[in-house]
Amino acid sequence: MLPVPVAELKPNTYAYESQPMVKATGFREYDARWLFEKEINLMGIQALGMGIATLMHERGTRPDIVVAHDFRGYSASIKMALISGLMAGGVRVHDIGLALSPMAYFAQFALDVPAVAMVTASHNDNGWTGVKMGIDRPLTFGPDEMGRLKEIVLTASFREGTGGGYRFVEGFPERYIADLTERPKLSRPIRVVAACGNGTAGAFAPCVLEAIGAEVIPLDCELDHTFPRYNPNPEDMKMLHALRDKVLETGAEVGLGFDGDGDRCGVVDDEGEEIFADKVGVMLARDLSALHPGARFVVDVKSTGLFNTDPVLLGNGAVTEYWKTGHSYMKRRVNEIGALVGFEKSGHYFFNAPIGRGYDDGLVSALTILDMLDRNPDKTMADLRRALPKTWGSPTMSPHCADEIKYEVVERVIARFKAMHEKGETLAGHPITDLVTVNGVRVSCEDGTWGLVRASSNKPELVVVIESPASDARLREMFKAVDAILRENPEVGAYNQTL
Repeated sequence: MLPVPVAELKPNTYAYESQPMVKATGFREYDARWLFEKEINLMGIQALGMGIATLMHERGTRPDIVVAHDFRGYSASIKMALISGLMAGGVRVHDIGLALSPMAYFAQFALDVPAVAMVTASHNDNGWTGVKMGIDRPLTFGPDEMGRLKEIVLTASFREGTGGGYRFVEGFPERYIADLTERPKLSRPIRVVAACGNGTAGAFAPCVLEAIGAEVIPLDCELDHTFPRYNPNPEDMKMLHALRDKVLETGAEVGLGFDGDGDRCGVVDDEGEEIFADKVGVMLARDLSALHPGARFVVDVKSTGLFNTDPVLLGNGAVTEYWKTGHSYMKRRVNEIGALVGFEKSGHYFFNAPIGRGYDDGLVSALTILDMLDRNPDKTMADLRRALPKTWGSPTMSPHCADEIKYEVVERVIARFKAMHEKGETLAGHPITDLVTVNGVRVSCEDGTWGLVRASSNKPELVVVIESPASDARLREMFKAVDAILRENPEVGAYNQTL
């Protein structure tokens, strides 16, 4: 049995090679992330594997798990340490090798395995590692599971197991690719730039898109775990600018950018304009609700208000619910209510049947975007973007607020807005018409202008987002009004950026 992990050890010492090191902060709300060798060592990863095995036994999950790793120089060794812990805990491991996160989720279905542990740091800088986990397909861990896992690992409350085993699943990438591509081809060869940032998606995205009939122009698709140009992150401006330049250079109809573990897809249109993921979501919701009248959608509270006001969506009978930000929360809610799709502003999209299986897959998102273009041959991606009602939106702004107090501050802000609403007070000169409090508070006024205040899931910050369908002036008025409420709390500090 492993000893209780410690929070810090000095590398290149006997102790570092003899004790598990696990920094507590690596356990996040819905996955785990650490700086490898500085915040966790291989024995710490082994302890994490034993912790997952213990949790599986506690929850009565059949002791079989899919494991995989992303393309980083150290991910394979981390996966093997995780596997040793899982096997010591009596779990049978099904290793699919180098993979995208959605490929590991798919393996739960294809191999009939209940659990998954995907070794990935997603789009984080090199040096980071982490694990995305789930024991109830297609869901991944939320705060309850992560809290219990943290307790098991940090106290070494492991359950010794028997019957653990290992098998390597040969040829699994071909099964994943076939699952995505055994479908009707596009009616025309849509020209698309596929940007992968030299991350794992480079091994899969170009061939999947080509197999459905797209004309693919690869950009940084060669695997290189040093990430020589930029991190594989479709929200990173370096990646988006490179994608934009390639689209304009080649005359492509669309640019698609994939993150490091392939569960997100960013979009640049044919005019080189970046389209934020929530606006792409509205475009897809328009297209899909025409095919599925009365469709239900789930979107996170940071997303555009167009999901509730767009006349096309309303005309198609679409119903949208705003929910908590975070891929685990969104995935769970989409499956709970049987929504057709969930759209998160970060770019995680969750497609249910008949499109997907409820988990986030950047390649499924890409195929759905290409299908939308194929169904609209007389319109460009830019035309579809311009067809949306215009809104003025802020960047995601993050005033500093200590971890120990940030949730209490948000509760005060919620109470303040509730009191204003009950008393009929105005905000920025307009009546408050709606409050959504599933994740902080999203306060809306009668002209559709809204503001969001929530606590960051993983930083000592609050999150503030403002949008107005009326004007830039109303956007700025709303920001000033929301900020004034925040400034009633002295614990709120300066913004990282502002309007």
